[in-house]
Amino acid sequence: MAPPAGQLRPGRYLAIFALIVMALYALVFFTGDGKPNPKLGIDLQGGTRVTLTARTPDGQPPSKESLDQARQIIETRVNGMGIGGSEVALDGSNLIITVPGEGGEEAKQLGQTAELNFRKVAQQLPATQPPAPTTPQQAQPPGDSTQAIEAAKATRQSTDPNVLMQAAQALDCKAEDPLRGNEDPALPLVSCDRERTAKYILEPVFLEGKEIADSMAQPPNPQGGSPGWSVSLNFKSGGAKTWADFTSANVGQQAAFVLDGEVVSAPSINEPLLGGNASISGQFNQQSATDLANILKYGSLPLAFDQSEAETVSATLGIASLEAGLIAGGIGLLLVAVYCLAYYRLLGILTVLSLVLSGGVVYGVLVLLGRWIGFTLDLAGVAGFIVAIGITADSFIVFFERLKDEIREGRTFRSSVPRAWVRARRTILSADAVSFLAAAVLYVLAVGQVKGFAFTLGMSTVLDLVVVFLVTHPLVALASKNKFLSKPSVSGLGAVQRIGNRNRAARKAAATTSKEA
Repeated sequence: MAPPAGQLRPGRYLAIFALIVMALYALVFFTGDGKPNPKLGIDLQGGTRVTLTARTPDGQPPSKESLDQARQIIETRVNGMGIGGSEVALDGSNLIITVPGEGGEEAKQLGQTAELNFRKVAQQLPATQPPAPTTPQQAQPPGDSTQAIEAAKATRQSTDPNVLMQAAQALDCKAEDPLRGNEDPALPLVSCDRERTAKYILEPVFLEGKEIADSMAQPPNPQGGSPGWSVSLNFKSGGAKTWADFTSANVGQQAAFVLDGEVVSAPSINEPLLGGNASISGQFNQQSATDLANILKYGSLPLAFDQSEAETVSATLGIASLEAGLIAGGIGLLLVAVYCLAYYRLLGILTVLSLVLSGGVVYGVLVLLGRWIGFTLDLAGVAGFIVAIGITADSFIVFFERLKDEIREGRTFRSSVPRAWVRARRTILSADAVSFLAAAVLYVLAVGQVKGFAFTLGMSTVLDLVVVFLVTHPLVALASKNKFLSKPSVSGLGAVQRIGNRNRAARKAAATTSKEA
């Protein structure tokens, strides 16, 4: 026997659902930008995919720990760009960055090692064309990066001033620098500036970039100071003291800001700087200054990376993919609707209505999740919604088949609804719990676009329960109390009720025979 169902008030449940929908779409239209559009992933709206290949000073494969650390730092940099749906994934010794929509040029700068160090300038030379290769650094075959790094260190990081001068004279500022991200901070360094207009002989590092607490892009100052964009730095307490001591002892000298072995700027120290601040100036525009500030803010990478590929994904292809996904979802929904209408009639209409309402709730939640947590819908997510149509329809079918079982036992449509619901909801809750658990495990273990599939599947499963409990069950209860809608020819339960009538008559006849006996 089923447990007592209690008294249901369908109007109350439907009113609660209506309030939820109104609150949901009030947030959609009256918060954020007010546009009811979900954020789309790179495969739907186009974007940029950048592949970074790691390289180490000794030429050996990078460790898993250093790759994971680099991925986390780049992921933080991507998040600092404020672009939702961006993704950083490991593929062997490569890092693959995907950025949907705009922001492709910023993504191409994310692999910068960003090891900022401060060195005193020992000597500055003009970047004239060097003579024919005579140093080991220039005579190395270009394909052997390990030998090139070691040869460059032997000359450009020597403790012998004569060797450093020879290396500076022979250095070609237009050639690729094998020391980028591989220099030794404890030794002097010969390097070029970013504009390739000067060469520098630099003393060992006196202040490391890890002492930077914050960095920010600063616009040009019309009242004096930097004529272009610059990057302001705030040091931690230890770094602030070191910076103050250095500038106090070296008034009139130059301090070089060296980023990944390249001199970004080398200003003269006009007075002691005691406030724990510094400013990097150079040929920056707003975008490059912002990029550098973000890179410095989120830390340096433990590895040096080369950009091996930068691919732009067309938005046209994304629109075609989205249309294909919507068509597939529409066909799936249509087939479910046709089946339900043919097999359940009135109950089929309630199924279709519940599916439409469920789709409306899902859409509103997608828009808000895109604003609040940066969730983006991709093709895998669309596939998750298509699968969820079947899961939602299964919940209705479990309820309706349990309702038919009650009617077959000889009960009326009205009396069968509460008894069928008590038994069906256990099965619905169990099935949805299993589906949600599977989606949650898949989300935790998966990478890339599979996470989008798992997220939308799990979210749709939760919203399925909301619709079944607050809409489908109350609507069936209301239909069972309406004289017209409860007619067998309208409800589609005529054949089942005839079986129920025969079973009820057979039980009565058996009871009468038993009494007479």
